[in-house]
Amino acid sequence: MKPVINSLLENDLYKFTMWQALLHSHPNTQTQYAFVCRSQPAYPLAELKPDVERELDHLCSLAFSEDELNYLRSLRYIKSDFVDFLTVFRFQRKFISVTTVGDTLHIVATGPQVHVMGFEIHVLAIVNELYFRRFFNAEVLQEGRRRLDEKILLLRDFEREPKKRNPFEFFDFGLRRRFSAEWHEEVVASLQREVPQFFKGTSNVYLAKKYKLVPIGTMAHEYLQSYQSFGVRLRDFQKAALEDWVQEYRGDLGTALTDVVGMDAFLADFDLYFAKLFDGLRHDSGDPIVWGEKALAHYTKLRIDAHTKRLVFSDGLDLQTAFSLYRHFADRVLTGFGIGTNLSNDAGIKPLNIVMKIVSCNGQAVAKLSDSAGKTLCKDETFLAYLRQVFNHPAM
Repeated sequence: MKPVINSLLENDLYKFTMWQALLHSHPNTQTQYAFVCRSQPAYPLAELKPDVERELDHLCSLAFSEDELNYLRSLRYIKSDFVDFLTVFRFQRKFISVTTVGDTLHIVATGPQVHVMGFEIHVLAIVNELYFRRFFNAEVLQEGRRRLDEKILLLRDFEREPKKRNPFEFFDFGLRRRFSAEWHEEVVASLQREVPQFFKGTSNVYLAKKYKLVPIGTMAHEYLQSYQSFGVRLRDFQKAALEDWVQEYRGDLGTALTDVVGMDAFLADFDLYFAKLFDGLRHDSGDPIVWGEKALAHYTKLRIDAHTKRLVFSDGLDLQTAFSLYRHFADRVLTGFGIGTNLSNDAGIKPLNIVMKIVSCNGQAVAKLSDSAGKTLCKDETFLAYLRQVFNHPAM
């Protein structure tokens, strides 16, 4: 059977952008990333261990092709020395291990950050596809296509609504949670063909290249979390991370992620300097209406015209939720909607809720204190308590 991953370009754009930034600013960082399933699977994921091992062996045999490297060079924010690094890059099998404890599947990547951070999205795509292969049949494919057709009809109905000041735009963020690579590509191709007025890009760099779409993404939690170990005062880690991002990209990739230690703590650090330099903010936890209103109030306080900024929503969205948020905000600010599982894994079978997150950096724990319960992945309760105290973040 065809391997799950067949191109190293089949990764989310923000992996490449964070990778470049960290290679330039902190190339010697040592990290550990851990896989966790947050939901109850239909059968034990431990059963997938031999297949996951085989897929990782294959992944570690891959290299970027010259055509793929040339595509990355064509993105103006990707620098030539980073592409030179990717020219000789290979994933190292010694840096990732797969074990089981009872029914639980454990996947851990440990080593230099610039060699292990790229594993995350590939691992999630591998586990998902291997898991859902057991459910695949003609009826499942038919149901997936029926639901996709419903989404396209929904978008066409939405087009008849009265226009807001700013347009409705959404993107595919579904690589990590997709049903399969083949289905993911069918979804992206269908949306590009049928509703290009709304569908504006994908986080999947491979599909962006193939279908001439805009690759979408800036930073993820791991980028900011890493700065908790980089020698700055813990209270200043967000400002240090944002400052390094500004220096790396100098105006490109200007959407900042806000929920590593909660929106309130983020806004306390997001002063006039950063608010002017960044094009907008991304929501990934907590009530999106409350979050958006806080963002707009912050721009108002700083006397910044919100119509020049963008709020990107990306937390468990479907189209109806995106429409609702658009109706609420689109006359006051630019919006964007990154939709993942509901696009790439909506075929009538309950999706997995799996993640692979950074858990330590340079020998110390790092953590995210999101605005939603259940998203924290850190076993060091002492560090969590300290982080909460520093940023006045309530336990959830």
